[in-house]
Amino acid sequence: MPHDVPQPHPTRITPFTDHPIVVGIVPGQPDLVALTAISLARASGATLYFAYVDPERSTVEEFADGTVRHTPLDPDAAGDTWRRTEEELKEAAGGLMAQADDVAWEFRYLAGRPDRALTHLARAIDAATFVVGAQTAGLQGRVRELLEGSVSFHLTHHQHRPVLIVPLQVVDWYQPVVRG
Repeated sequence: MPHDVPQPHPTRITPFTDHPIVVGIVPGQPDLVALTAISLARASGATLYFAYVDPERSTVEEFADGTVRHTPLDPDAAGDTWRRTEEELKEAAGGLMAQADDVAWEFRYLAGRPDRALTHLARAIDAATFVVGAQTAGLQGRVRELLEGSVSFHLTHHQHRPVLIVPLQVVDWYQPVVRG
């Protein structure tokens, strides 16, 4: 028996002013995503929640503040390399935020499916919107998006908050006509 899924509706809009923004980040991502989020946060008075979702880990428990307890998908790979990733991402975010001392921010290391983990965080903190990059750079990222679907696509189809997608690679459609 199908159940009713809450749909986007004007009554479900979370005001932008003073409501957090969830910023999906990945290692090696261009600064443009974070800088776009910083600009939006300045305009709306929002706190930024930089969030990385580790697909190699699984969520064990979700907490009310949007944090999670997680474990590796592969028990034989139970190392602490995730902690290095967390520290590197925090350091990168902190470096960008040092230039934006007028914007409050936090970092969350999440696990599992990116769209679900980011949605859980947004619900927990009552976020107004998401800011994510349009495309994962590199061939490996493109293949993963082809197989799994993009995070931005899943976010726009599986929850009600607006998603600001920052283009990271574009095709120049203007091609001058060369006449011989």
